Amino acid sequence: MAYKSARLMDRGVKGILLAAAFLAVAIVFTIGLFILRQALPAFSQIGVFRLLSGTEWRPSQSIFGLLPMILGSLLVTLGAIVMGVPLALGCAILMAEIAPRSITAVIRPAVQLLGGIPSVVFGLFGMRVLVPLIRQIPVPSNTGFSILAASIVLAVMILPTITTVSEDAIRAVSGDYRDASLALGATKWQTIVGVVLPAARSGIVASVVLGIGRALGETMAMIMVIGNSVIIPQPLNDNPLTILLSQARTLTGNIAVEIGYSSGLQTNALYATGVVLFLLTILINSLAHALVKERAI
Repeated sequence: MAYKSARLMDRGVKGILLAAAFLAVAIVFTIGLFILRQALPAFSQIGVFRLLSGTEWRPSQSIFGLLPMILGSLLVTLGAIVMGVPLALGCAILMAEIAPRSITAVIRPAVQLLGGIPSVVFGLFGMRVLVPLIRQIPVPSNTGFSILAASIVLAVMILPTITTVSEDAIRAVSGDYRDASLALGATKWQTIVGVVLPAARSGIVASVVLGIGRALGETMAMIMVIGNSVIIPQPLNDNPLTILLSQARTLTGNIAVEIGYSSGLQTNALYATGVVLFLLTILINSLAHALVKERAI
């Protein structure tokens, strides 16, 4: 009797978990379908190619081009990843492999606290501290509101996510791997770089993907520090690095700035912006899974 009850309990729990999994998939599918349905008039009237490749966004003239916002989002996200991933990964290695517990007990809560700070606070910090500092760079037309300011803010915002997940992945690596490497004469650092990090690769890649998703989806802080100019980012002088000082607008910022007063085709074009953002997220996740699978072969 007890055996049958246990079997029924197992089946019941399995059914609940399966239903939860299907519900999660259904939610994602429903959201994607809703956004796509609202965006169809824009795709049909403007054209997919024209919408994605257009360089101007003038709703009053029924001109809708998303290329400046796509480039702005990609550049800001790339800048955040370039600055944030090495810092987050180094912090994760420190807490998981090097620092004593007393130090880790101080660093971990501080890092986790960053994840609980509202994005508008990061935006205020960037607007009042970073923007004036960047404005001091002696480059013509440099206002301080720039891709660089947005990238720095995003790098700090994605730090907790990447650090926490990477630390868990590193700690999950079996201690036998470390002992075997040290027994063969490898140093502590050689063991970390040559054994531990490759073994934790899938978890680290997952953390970076989560960080990219956070960077692509951030809105409020970007609106406050990037300048929100609908232009294709370009260098401000002959130095190509000054493209980081250019103003821009992101896909999320485009939706947030205009959705409150939009109507008609403009609203449909904003939903199309959401579709592009949705597809970018799916593409990044797919590339990450392909990379992990390729490395595992």
